[in-house]
Formats: sequence, structure tokens, C-alpha cells
Amino acid sequence: MVDYSLVVPKAVAQMKPSGIRKYFGIMDTLPDAISLGVGEPDFITPRHIMQAGIDSLLAGKTQYTANNGLIQLRKEISKYLEKRFETSYDPESEVLVTVGGSEAIDLCLRAFLTFGDEVLVPEPSFVCYAPLAEMTGAKAIPIVTKKEDSFKLTPEALKAAITPKTKVLVLSYPNNPTGGVMKKDELEAIAKVLEGTNIIVISDEIYAELTYGFKHTSFAAIKDMRERTILVSGFSKAFAMTGWRLGYCCGPKEIMKYVAQIHQYALMCASTPAQYAGLEALQNGLDDTRRMCEEYDRRRLYIYKALTDMGFDCFEPEGAFYIFPDVSMFARDGGDFVESLLADQHVAVVPGDAFGQSGINHVRISYAYSLETLKKALDRINNFISKK
Repeated sequence: MVDYSLVVPKAVAQMKPSGIRKYFGIMDTLPDAISLGVGEPDFITPRHIMQAGIDSLLAGKTQYTANNGLIQLRKEISKYLEKRFETSYDPESEVLVTVGGSEAIDLCLRAFLTFGDEVLVPEPSFVCYAPLAEMTGAKAIPIVTKKEDSFKLTPEALKAAITPKTKVLVLSYPNNPTGGVMKKDELEAIAKVLEGTNIIVISDEIYAELTYGFKHTSFAAIKDMRERTILVSGFSKAFAMTGWRLGYCCGPKEIMKYVAQIHQYALMCASTPAQYAGLEALQNGLDDTRRMCEEYDRRRLYIYKALTDMGFDCFEPEGAFYIFPDVSMFARDGGDFVESLLADQHVAVVPGDAFGQSGINHVRISYAYSLETLKKALDRINNFISKK
């Protein structure tokens, strides 16, 4: 009889399930349930983008593309980044098209980390960074960000966390789950701490198009930071293309060749029709993105006011489509709040500790839902807390 405990590596066996998905099975048993838990646009992919993917299939473009992706798409990604975020890359050697931004993150962590290395992860953070890093044998070191700092990474906190073992810093702004952002002067302060080190920065900028009242600054555009930065992004959030699984990463050719080699063996190439759809998105879809962002902004303002009026301690999000209220005045912690709310009012949100222990007294609420859905859910939340 096979002893499976000897088969499965320790790093895999000890990996915790994603806290984002934990309660969705329960929701399936509640016909009237409302979920505000999924980080996914409620918009469908714009029709002209869908049609580009369909047209590629009808034209017989069903074969593999180049490992790094369609050269037309890589050129368009390079143009887009230069025009929108003032950072440029050679499409031939510095742009890699991936199966979503998640593959790009995985590739970069595997390319630069090994046993004994440390990767710094500002928290609260998206759920994948620490588990993927630890799969390489490295150790993920959380850097706690605070509401009083608008959930930004401070240079003082970064400097205190760096050790001789530090190999990688993950920057994820606009941030999931807090909605925090970092502006140019704040990124410049981080850059000063990194000067003179060999630390590589993986800058996850998947929400770059979803900022409110100002334009996103890419860390790769900060003076002298391009040489150490891998910019990760994709099409899921900005173009409502989550199911197409299309992303990309860009960086100096001297290190991108190693990232591309892992991709070459692991996945060959991203989906061909998805790449043609992505090409159309960059060429003709930015007006769609602007309209979606305007709608998210309306929802952002609505949910922030509604929650603060109820008495929640809330940071006003400045990017992405999440809000991260402190619920400690209404429950023992975020997990208790989530379980009680789901049982009592059939509304699902995500406990804050899914994004690191620093989020234990918070919950993440997505406002990537219609105003009608948000109003119904918030009415139920208000009913719930009124019993406290």
C-alpha cells in the first residue's frame, strides 16, 4: 500500500487552501445567497474583443504560437506600456505572454528563488505570493502595512525587513485586498532603499488601469529601477477577460530569458485565440476599460459611504475594486464575521486573514458587482450588525 505522506512534498502538504474559496461551497446550498467575494469583473468581455478571438478560430489560427507569444501582441504590449506608463520593452527579448498574470508570478518566483532565500511580501496581499514562493524552498517574509499608512509599504518597514538572504520584493499596487495604491514619490522612496542591492522586484500591476482620481505609476518607470524590476500584468481586470487566462511579464532581457525558459517547458504558449483577443483589446479596447473604471468608481463611492455610515472603520480604496473594512467592532475577528454573516443573512465576503495574519480583523468586500446587488447585500449587512 502506498504511503502518500511520503509521496507528497512537505511544502505542498502544508499548503493551506485559498481563503477566498472556502465559503463558496456553502453558498451553493443557499438559493438566495449574495456573494461579494469574487475578485472578478461583473462585465462580460467587450463584444469586439470576443469577436477577434472567434475570428481567429474561424480563420484556422488554432496552432501553437511562438513560446513568448504572438510577436504582434508583444509589440502591442510594448507600445501600450510606453504610452500609458512610460516604460518600454523590446518585444523580441523582454516581453513574455503568459497564461494569466498568475503564471507570470509563478514563473518569476521560480526563476529567482531557491532554498534559503527570502522574499518580502507586503501584507495584506493577494493569496498566491507566499505559497508559490515557499514551493521553491524560499521563505516568505511578511511586511505588515497599516491603515494609518493607507496600506502602503513604507521605506522604513522595507529597510527593517531586508536581510542578507533577501532575494525578491513583491510589490502589488493597486492592492488586492485593500485598494491601497502607491504614488510616484512613495515609490521613489522605496527605490532609494533598494539602491546598491541585488534585490529583484516583482511588480504586480494587474489593476493599473483601475485607479480613481490619478494615473498609476509603474515601479519600472522609477529612475534606475527598470534593471531590477519584472512588471507583471494582464487582461483579466482591465478588459473583463478573466476566463481567457491571458497575462504577460516584462523585464530586462538578461533575466527574462530565464523566465521564458521555464514558461517554454511548463506551458509552451498561451492560448492562441486569447492572444488575438488580447491584441484587439490593446488596439481598440481602452475606451471600454475607461467606461468600466467609471462604473467601478461609482460603486466605490457608494459602498464606502454605506459602510462608514453603518459604523465600520474603513479605508477609502484608491484602486482595484475592493474595500477592506475593520469588523472588530461587530465580531471577534474577520472569520467570525464572515461565518455569522453568511449564516444569518446569506451574504458572502472574504475573511481578511486569507490575505495574511495582519488582516485578521478585516474582511474583503468586492464591489465588482452591480449597484443593485451591492444595495441588497449592504441592506442585509446592515440588518446583521443591527442585531449586535
